[in-house]
Amino acid sequence: MSHPASASTAPAHAAFTDLAARIDAALPQTQCTRCGYPDCASYAQAIAQGEAAINQCPPGGAEGVARLAAITGHAVVPLSADHGVEGPRTVAFIDEAWCIGCTLCIKACPTDAIVGSHKKMHTVIEPYCTGCELCIPVCPVDCIQLDNASGGATGWAAWSDALALQAKQRYQQHRQRVPLEDAEEDGFGAQADSTTTALSSTALSRPAATAVAAEGMEARKAAIAAAMERARQLREKGSR
Repeated sequence: MSHPASASTAPAHAAFTDLAARIDAALPQTQCTRCGYPDCASYAQAIAQGEAAINQCPPGGAEGVARLAAITGHAVVPLSADHGVEGPRTVAFIDEAWCIGCTLCIKACPTDAIVGSHKKMHTVIEPYCTGCELCIPVCPVDCIQLDNASGGATGWAAWSDALALQAKQRYQQHRQRVPLEDAEEDGFGAQADSTTTALSSTALSRPAATAVAAEGMEARKAAIAAAMERARQLREKGSR
């Protein structure tokens, strides 16, 4: 026998899911986290649950607030200054003279718009970049800048439904891929920990091997430091 509570919960859940989906579809899908949530879908769910206001998305701007107001029935309010200001659509640009190939920006990009490999120069695929800015703070040599891609147009006037759909699809693909990479890295980390433990246990009888391993680690650190120093010098030379 089914319980009355279960029967009433199903329609309510369906209504919430539908509302959250419609809100999510009205967001620009930059996945920039400026709203205070990890992605656009999470922000949409928070609005549907009444836990977030409709004015926390700077990329959507004033038109974005109006779109969300029409869906939720809330009053139109000014964009929250605590979450940012409306501005033009931007795309990231990597200065190859400064890039040291650390791959941190690649891992930070929510739409896989940055390509490259370890110790090789990285490049931004402009059509896929949402201007989320998440790659900028992780760059150790400050070689990433933002370019204005929409002139004087801001908010949804600088964006489009087609770009939003593309960004959403690429983010979904990114999320499908990232857990696999995280698992691989966790496995590698566990293997490295095991190897380190084994080396430590034999270090008492093999001090020479320990010394060689330490020298290798110091060499890698020195190489990274040298690359960062070269990038710093290039940056200073370019600013003169």
